[in-house]
Amino acid sequence: MKMSSQHTTLPSSLYGAVKPANFPETRLIYQNTAWATRLQMQDDLKNADDWIRRFGRFEAFDNSFAEPLALCYHGHQFGAYNPDLGDGRGFLYAQIIDPDTGHLLDFGTKGSGQTPFSRGADGRLTLKGAMRELLATEMLDALGVNTSKTFAIIETGEALDRHDEPSPTRSAVLTRLSHGHIRIGSFQRLIYMDDQNSLEALIRYVLANYYAIDHAEQMPIAEAAESLLSLVAERFAHLVSSWMAAGFVHGVLNTDNFNVSGESFDYGPWRFLPFMDPGFTAAYFDQQSRYCYGRQPQATFWALCRLADCMVPFVAVERLENLVQRYQDMLEPAMITATCRRLGIDASWDSAGEMVAAYMQALKSTQVGFDEACFDWYGGAAGLTKAKSHARGSIYQSRDFAKAYDLLSQAPTDKNATPDHKYFQNDNPMHLRIDQVEAIWAPIAATNDWSLLRSALAQIHDMSDAYGWRHNAPAGMLLSSPIRSPIRP
Repeated sequence: MKMSSQHTTLPSSLYGAVKPANFPETRLIYQNTAWATRLQMQDDLKNADDWIRRFGRFEAFDNSFAEPLALCYHGHQFGAYNPDLGDGRGFLYAQIIDPDTGHLLDFGTKGSGQTPFSRGADGRLTLKGAMRELLATEMLDALGVNTSKTFAIIETGEALDRHDEPSPTRSAVLTRLSHGHIRIGSFQRLIYMDDQNSLEALIRYVLANYYAIDHAEQMPIAEAAESLLSLVAERFAHLVSSWMAAGFVHGVLNTDNFNVSGESFDYGPWRFLPFMDPGFTAAYFDQQSRYCYGRQPQATFWALCRLADCMVPFVAVERLENLVQRYQDMLEPAMITATCRRLGIDASWDSAGEMVAAYMQALKSTQVGFDEACFDWYGGAAGLTKAKSHARGSIYQSRDFAKAYDLLSQAPTDKNATPDHKYFQNDNPMHLRIDQVEAIWAPIAATNDWSLLRSALAQIHDMSDAYGWRHNAPAGMLLSSPIRSPIRP
């Protein structure tokens, strides 16, 4: 394995060294053996004790950080600017080079203890919150979303009080693997402080390390700022399109929750749509539905504009306006492509755009299950027989579905789609609606029974194999004493 400490090349005002919490217990719950193997960490992570030493006690890696780093950032939260942010219950633990791609990857934590940015909170994570993030990352990865990976979960033996779930509740610390933890809020903090030197350094750092721009240090700063904004706009268009095609609602699209590498991360009150409802809102505290399903493209564009604000010292406003327009120009074709991928339909088909529009309208009009319709019609024309013969067939042959039915029945199957895969021969698809998530957690809380979580992950991995989009390697291993068995060989 090749560790790194690249983040320390940035000005020290962008982070502060912190110490992890000393947990009363450390019990390994989940280990992502697939990514550990890909990153050539097998010799360092030979057994459960090694995983706990690294991801429960956070013993420093050679050639990475001597101490974890809490990152500094500000952000807009539900539209209001908040300068009192930063890593309050997490830190950047280590960095590593992906031997397959040469890209820099971060190990970041959630629930690792208090930092100077904790703002009176306990710096901890509930075990249920860790389980929810594991499910979110695995499901999104299987559905083709560029997402952080859950790398390790350690139960920590503390009883936490939370107002939004029965308390006291079990605690955990989670380590995520991500293509960077630099947020829009990291840039906002620097423009707020009028620290142009650090802002310039951060622009070049992101270009070099997360967009592989070899000559980032030599580029004139105006060119570098323009390049970064344009690249982020492109990735954001693809990111939000993949969320929409997955029927996913992130829940909290504040600017401190947008990673400028364009990778989905930081899963709190997320939900998946039960049926097409543009107003479906994930967070109970989002009283105005600012971040509901249908407003996610708008919220993402608004966040992109806040990043553009940070480039004003280097680039003319008129030019910045043209650059953020790239997101708007890309959004519709990206949505068509993402939806066609979910449906296993050739996105280059001349009627693809018309089909997607009709399909989305039909979902809204009929209120057929979102995942069920995507499952039934997978392959387009190749799925016609299954869609007609299913118990939901009467919905598809109704007046409200007529236009979509006509187009879907003609839609060419994508050359990489696998409608004959055994997964698509089931009666119903895998889904992760809130009732299922709660059902998975209930036996863990009651009797420490992890069997439903094991089963859910196995079904997600079967679905992933069927779609064939996985950004991840095969699944990790879920551990629950006294049984320690791999989800997959």
